[in-house]
Amino acid sequence: MQIPKEGDYVAIQSYKHDGHLHRTWRETMVLKTSENEIIGCNENTLVTESDGRRWVTREPALVYFHKHYWFNIVAMIRESGVSYYCNLATPFALDKEAIKYIDYDLDVKVFPDGEKRLLDVDEYAAHSQMWNYPPEIDTILHHNVDVLIDWIDKGKGPFSQAYVDLWMQRYNELSHH
Repeated sequence: MQIPKEGDYVAIQSYKHDGHLHRTWRETMVLKTSENEIIGCNENTLVTESDGRRWVTREPALVYFHKHYWFNIVAMIRESGVSYYCNLATPFALDKEAIKYIDYDLDVKVFPDGEKRLLDVDEYAAHSQMWNYPPEIDTILHHNVDVLIDWIDKGKGPFSQAYVDLWMQRYNELSHH
């Protein structure tokens, strides 16, 4: 697979444990790729749900994927401040089609005032039973929730305002806003 370059557009595809396509984001501009991570930004991009519903994102969103962590982070840039939506998911895979990952239901939402909420615990429990998540998955995901909370509390990586400012500035330069 050719690694996307800065300024290239890629699709993002989220799958569920049983292999079905869950959600697709049509275009995300790549801002940085390294051996272990991809940083991108999308704005007004078409999102298609597994049931065929389609909608368009409203605000710019920085996306962060890492090869070694079982989460990805979406920083939504809003008038009221930055909100974060963190998906507990497999590390990303990249092929000629898209950035891909398996979404494991659990999400951590961080509000502009810093409040954190663990979401979709019931959905995780239901899918865990329905699709027989192995115990190792449960252990890995709970460990990664702890890592994520630590990053949030310490303002690490995507959770720092300097990171948001830097990558939004780069997106604006590349997209000639």
